[in-house]
Amino acid sequence: MTVKRGYHHGNLRQALVEAALALIAEKGPQGFTLSEAAKAADVTPAAVYRHFTGRDELLAEVARQGFDIFAALLEYAHDDGRPTPMAAFESTGRAYLAFARKYPGHYQAMFESGLQPGNHPDLAVVSSKARAIMERAAETLLTTLPADRRPPARMVAAHVWAASHGVVELFLRGNGGPQPWPPEDLLESAIGIYLRGLGVLPADR
Repeated sequence: MTVKRGYHHGNLRQALVEAALALIAEKGPQGFTLSEAAKAADVTPAAVYRHFTGRDELLAEVARQGFDIFAALLEYAHDDGRPTPMAAFESTGRAYLAFARKYPGHYQAMFESGLQPGNHPDLAVVSSKARAIMERAAETLLTTLPADRRPPARMVAAHVWAASHGVVELFLRGNGGPQPWPPEDLLESAIGIYLRGLGVLPADR
């Protein structure tokens, strides 16, 4: 496998990112070495070290680019003229699944590589941006509740993030076995049950 993406014109860094994405698809985020990434990009290992000090730094760049795309999708989903806070909130959940489906290599680097964003400042900044959008969506939704009954928006966003991640891992990627319902329906129903518990949505009759 060889990935050539114009590095002769000064784009070796991005060629290595694309090589890493191809290797993640083949072997997972922990299944390849920096030397294999160099070979896939058709350069010497020494050339790689001009851009990345190790595999984790390369994975951090893949994850950073992924979070950048992810944040943009979430922001668009939330802000694109949704008629109600609930519609905007549900749209961010669907955007989560859409991102995982379209960018599986980035998703794995972001959430399955064992990276700690705090150890990679650029990654920490952009991952915080994505979290902030989900928290803003939750905060807007929770304004429908009396102030003394509102849970922290950060906690609600974390719960929905966890539910979204679980649906991706178990059902969108097939690790939970075949299901008669699409992942979007599973996530929507889970969020609906959760929001009814909080009192954001009325209880089913």
